Amino acid sequence: MKWEGERESENVEDRRSSGGGGLPGLGIGGRGIGIGTIAIALVGGWIFGINPLTILGMLSGGGAPTEQVSRAPSNAPPANDAQSRFVRTVVASTEDVWTAVFQRGQATYRAPKLVMFRGATRTACGTGQSAMGPFYCPGDQQVYIDLDFFDTLKQRLGAPGDFAQAYVIAHEIGHHVQNVLGTSEKVEAARRGGSPAQGNAMSVRLELQADCFAGLWGHHSQQAKQWLEQGDIEEALNAASKIGDDTLQRRSQGTVVPESFTHGSSAQRVQWFKRGFESGRVADCNTFDAPPR
Repeated sequence: MKWEGERESENVEDRRSSGGGGLPGLGIGGRGIGIGTIAIALVGGWIFGINPLTILGMLSGGGAPTEQVSRAPSNAPPANDAQSRFVRTVVASTEDVWTAVFQRGQATYRAPKLVMFRGATRTACGTGQSAMGPFYCPGDQQVYIDLDFFDTLKQRLGAPGDFAQAYVIAHEIGHHVQNVLGTSEKVEAARRGGSPAQGNAMSVRLELQADCFAGLWGHHSQQAKQWLEQGDIEEALNAASKIGDDTLQRRSQGTVVPESFTHGSSAQRVQWFKRGFESGRVADCNTFDAPPR
């Protein structure tokens, strides 16, 4: 992926040196929405996923924070930090793509901020922790990521490559797009009114749409920049496969329980990313009307 020299976003905050101080006593509002069976933690050799729709105090539902959350001072990432420059470049590309997509629909895109942190940090959805993996908080419309997750993605989950990392970021930005469009709010209302099984099914469709939106971003960014290299698409597809519910369950517990899926199987995640990448059309990312597979 030939990303160096491209525009870098200013909507990136670096909290990696703040140490996550003052975390107790946070108000909770909104749900954190994350990348895989997202929270990837390695404890005693077990790899497990924590559903970001149920982790910690995020069960309180959608909406604004219940109280004002004071945040650490906003810091710009250091100019010589290649990893943060990569993140800023990908975020800038998502801004360009989604601004143009919304303009074609005669709407205005409000770009989110991405926060890089280490260990733990304040969010409007409660305490953000590294073990959650990357996640989106609709309460403050920000994406949160501990960049050590990329090492986990490569070394523990077997999904290396810069475009695999870009897919992770684009997926979380996809959740912001869903929030702006009102899709997340409708899904949350449906979840509250349905059974646990129906709620899981809705979570799967929401996550698969974010995968499709990540593919849509890849489609338009490639058209604009021609920055993908041989093997890049395979990196993203491999990452989508490695974080499928069935793959993670098989690795962590040796069995697969489809009824408990919240993000979709490996095959589904690959399918919807490919659909978005090949089409580049929002209409083709309607996972909610697609027949169940």
